[in-house]
Amino acid sequence: MERLMPQPTRTVVVTHGAWSAGWVWKKMRHRLAAHGVQLWTPTYTGVGERTHLAHRDLTLDDHIADIAAVLEFEDLRDVTILAHSYGGMVGTGVCDRAADRVSAIVYLDAFVPSDGQCLLDLVGPEGAAGMRERAAAGDGWRVSPNPPPPDTPPADVEWVTPRRGDQPFGTFTQPISLTADTSHIKRSYIYCLRYGPGDAFRQFSEMAQADPAWEHRAIDASHNPHITCPDALTGLLVELL
Repeated sequence: MERLMPQPTRTVVVTHGAWSAGWVWKKMRHRLAAHGVQLWTPTYTGVGERTHLAHRDLTLDDHIADIAAVLEFEDLRDVTILAHSYGGMVGTGVCDRAADRVSAIVYLDAFVPSDGQCLLDLVGPEGAAGMRERAAAGDGWRVSPNPPPPDTPPADVEWVTPRRGDQPFGTFTQPISLTADTSHIKRSYIYCLRYGPGDAFRQFSEMAQADPAWEHRAIDASHNPHITCPDALTGLLVELL
């Protein structure tokens, strides 16, 4: 007898991290589908399978437009944005541009910018200097990837390393512009306890814990739990959804 999957009860759209793409979320698709979650994992222009579209003038606005267009053309509504790492910049912008289609955003070890901030403003002086040096060491407009966290299993390192590519630097330097009323959007933060150098995401975890309007969770994982512990992350996401 054919086993029937549950009908989707929630639509989740991922805004993925830097140097990455939709493919890196493949472990989460069937896990969340088993809980009735329809997971969309679009890829930004200039990275992943869209690397051939990279150019020096790509900005954060382009990546926000990529995801906002998916919501519009697929006519997705009552959407939860799942924003990972750099995807917090993109997800925040999507909430602003498509506020009528978004009901919640979950930041997963992600940046939470305020109006007028760019990613380099949020990584600290040393982090920003390091990114500028990496861009200058290449062709001036792309930044080479960070290495996977040290606890990433060897099989996963072998899987992700050849698929990760340079990130257009303009996506890190363009300030975000936020103009819409997004007060209706529910906000949650998941903090990864096995933090990396600089611990750039603690500031947002502490902000979320201090604000009663936010839900806050922590996970015993390094920066990419969708790779290293997808079952634990699925449990947290189902709880928040």
